[in-house]
Amino acid sequence: MRPGGARSELSAVFAATFFVRFAFGITVAVFAAYLTHRSTGLSGSDVGTAGLVSALAPVGEFSTVLFSGTAADRWGRFPVLFAGMGGAALLFVWIATTRAVPTLGAANLLFGVASGAILAASLAVVADRAGTDERGFEMGRFDAVNLFGWIAGVAFGLGVEGVLPNSELGLVFVAGTATLALGLAASGLLLRGRPKRRAPPSFAFRRVVRAAFRRPVLVVTLPWLAIYSLLGTALAFLSDAAAGIGIRSTYLAVAIAAGGSVLVVSQPYFGRLADRAGRTRMMTVGAGGFVLVLLGASLLTRYGVNAPALVVVGVGVALALAYGPAALAALADLAVEQGRATTMAIYSLTISLGMVVGLVASTGLYSRFGTDGLYPYFGGIAVVLVAFTAIRWVEARRATIPAR
Repeated sequence: MRPGGARSELSAVFAATFFVRFAFGITVAVFAAYLTHRSTGLSGSDVGTAGLVSALAPVGEFSTVLFSGTAADRWGRFPVLFAGMGGAALLFVWIATTRAVPTLGAANLLFGVASGAILAASLAVVADRAGTDERGFEMGRFDAVNLFGWIAGVAFGLGVEGVLPNSELGLVFVAGTATLALGLAASGLLLRGRPKRRAPPSFAFRRVVRAAFRRPVLVVTLPWLAIYSLLGTALAFLSDAAAGIGIRSTYLAVAIAAGGSVLVVSQPYFGRLADRAGRTRMMTVGAGGFVLVLLGASLLTRYGVNAPALVVVGVGVALALAYGPAALAALADLAVEQGRATTMAIYSLTISLGMVVGLVASTGLYSRFGTDGLYPYFGGIAVVLVAFTAIRWVEARRATIPAR
């Protein structure tokens, strides 16, 4: 049984995470349409512009998240978490007032800074409060809330995009501000009576960062680089890609929302399996699932909507869900107590860098070669992901990193 302080902190983080990701999801879903003033049928130049501006958020995240992590280690998790949420809410208000590309780019860059601070602080709380034998389960719960918030937000955003005229999409960012305000209020209520965290008596920035960049940590985090190269592109252009193969955004919203409900059950379940069967085994299952998703995406790109390709994608998604809880638990296992938030920030750094690489590569290939440019892109991600997984197994067998 966890003490009351631990329960309240975990509940506050889960509440904040859902509202944050829901707010981010609804805005990501409409950002390309909001930026280009076109809801469907984006041209090559539109895709390039949207990709460049969208990439600025992960640039802001990976360039500052280490400082956010060390700030959370030095001054506390929740001050950094709440500062990130408040900053993101103000940025949504700013974005709702303009469609100027330079202004949206600057706001999106700062939005990445806030996002990194939120994620690093949240993961540190979960790593602090979950014991070694239950980290997979708790990381699964976090991942479930995180991904369900994203998917519910994206589904809501796509649904709104199918109903609102393009000229009214600024209202979506106002809704994002209200959602973040709800998250702040809910988390604040859950934390009432929680004992204050004392700052460590000594804090050496260099030593903490050096510990965060140890080889075992990098072996665990590098596969996310490949995974988020794919997910970043998917999130930015999912709506337009669906329209291109004849799927209305409202239908896509329903399908995404239905699939997202599975996450509530599957992520804690896979996390519990990672606690029992081992982190590396479940990470391998998840990596195999992502490879199947890439294969199915290639088939859909080549032949359009067809049953075999959809089956391959569905099976791949089901297996890919095993990856997140196991990998996050493995990273928490490796984190030293004083620099835990900084170590967990490596995850945020890696995924944001992956999103930048993915957006730049995919939009460049698509703008020049059309859909034919996506095949080597998908293949490259699959090869890199398999290679990183193999390295993880070799390192585990050599006992350089824990097999768990």
